[in-house]
Amino acid sequence: MAAIIRIRNLVKAFGENRVLRDVSLEIPEKSLYAIIGQSGTGKSVLLKTVLGMFEADSGRIWFKDTELTALSPREKNRIRRNFGYSFQNAALFDSMTVGENLSFPLQEVLAIKDRGQINKKVAELLAWIELPGIECKWPDELSGGMRKRVGVARALMMNPQVLFFDEPTTGLDPVLSETINNLVTRVNRELGITCVMITHDIPSAFRIADRIAFLDQGYIIFDGKPEELVRSDHPMIKDFLRISFNELRI
Repeated sequence: MAAIIRIRNLVKAFGENRVLRDVSLEIPEKSLYAIIGQSGTGKSVLLKTVLGMFEADSGRIWFKDTELTALSPREKNRIRRNFGYSFQNAALFDSMTVGENLSFPLQEVLAIKDRGQINKKVAELLAWIELPGIECKWPDELSGGMRKRVGVARALMMNPQVLFFDEPTTGLDPVLSETINNLVTRVNRELGITCVMITHDIPSAFRIADRIAFLDQGYIIFDGKPEELVRSDHPMIKDFLRISFNELRI
């Protein structure tokens, strides 16, 4: 399948700290793609650079046939409306109800004023994430799992072609983690949206991802299918997987 996002020789540093040294990868359209690696290796920086939250120092990024790194800021913002981002902590506005949180991108980004159209879209998405009728609830009235699901719904409001997930199961118990993993899979399979997630939850990545990339010391040292990753002879990968699965058994 054709790549929806292509990255070539991406470099990003913060002062003397070179986080991304030479990252190249291709993310197939409509795939569920996981990026794993040790803490502090630049997984979040990679996502935020693709999203435009950080400016790349060098290298090139394409969305389909459009090179994002060659566009003006205004053109980048227009293209990046095709991207959604589900924050690790959901990042809901505590001063807004669930309904107001979900309607925010429609009103502020797309400038939709039709209240009936907005309410219909909000209700449909809440039903789709299996939390119908909670429009009037406040974020602090929701459990951690509910907040994460509402965060995903907000990211879906603008019908993105690519949805990025930052540690979607962090802080959740195994049952809630399974619920979120199932939601990510539904976003990918039912809506046909390319899903890219960074995660420390290695068993989940193996269970739901079509492909996995391993980021280490600013380089992609593996990019392939989960079953290929377990056969890797790379010392870092072997140690990382051994420790991850041993912790799971404990």
